[in-house]
Amino acid sequence: MQILLFIHSLMRWFVLVSIIYSLFRAFRGLKNQTFFSKTDNAVRHWTATIAHIQLAVGINLYFKSPTVQYFLSNFKEASKNLEFTFFGLIHIFLMSIAIIVLTIGSALAKRRKTDEEKFKTIFVWFSLAFFIIFIAIPWPFSPFAHRVLFRHF
Repeated sequence: MQILLFIHSLMRWFVLVSIIYSLFRAFRGLKNQTFFSKTDNAVRHWTATIAHIQLAVGINLYFKSPTVQYFLSNFKEASKNLEFTFFGLIHIFLMSIAIIVLTIGSALAKRRKTDEEKFKTIFVWFSLAFFIIFIAIPWPFSPFAHRVLFRHF
């Protein structure tokens, strides 16, 4: 359980950095009207791949988490506690939606005809996914649930 939590916590930074880098490249491509390069396509692809790996680790963690197990087996009582509700319902729901949005954006961008359309598609869809992910992360300052920025073993 501790190893899964550590990996999930660490992977969050890879997801965030890859999305921010994708957004930067898309914004720069739109602003400078550059061509959509193989590197841009690789960044799009790897951002989606990293997010999918994080989702797989998260789903594995979800079904092993004692917090989630308590939430699921004591729903009526646990749903009164915001932290249990966050991890038992809100976090998994929002993160799944965010990965779906990111995947749709990646797939649409891959199929766009012009470079401008590719950059714009990535920028719009990845921005939406980033926003959802940012809300659903249990930051130390989050009103839903509090976790450390860097989890250790």
